[in-house]
Amino acid sequence: MLVARSVALFAVAALFEIGGAWLVWQGVREHKGWIWIGAGVIALGLYGFVATLQPDGEFGRILAAYGGVFVAGSIAWGAVADGYRPDRYDIIGALICLVGMAVLMYAPRNH
Repeated sequence: MLVARSVALFAVAALFEIGGAWLVWQGVREHKGWIWIGAGVIALGLYGFVATLQPDGEFGRILAAYGGVFVAGSIAWGAVADGYRPDRYDIIGALICLVGMAVLMYAPRNH
């Protein structure tokens, strides 16, 4: 159950961080304005909060593992939101990152 909760929290964190960065990008690069930028900043703040809800208490581990989620989530977000077409190396790289995340977070430890 802890793994399912952790995975769900990583997914929510990814939505807030990637979505927030995308909103800021849209506001600045696509000239959509301050409302988009402000919404992005709020979403980025919520990402930071969601990360604290992970069952593991090690900040470094959580942020390092989240890096793998961020890589895979960014590729997926680009494909859905912007029509980005990932090639096989994008997909392989994202899968490698997710495997690294799983090792960091869910490997058995002697505590």
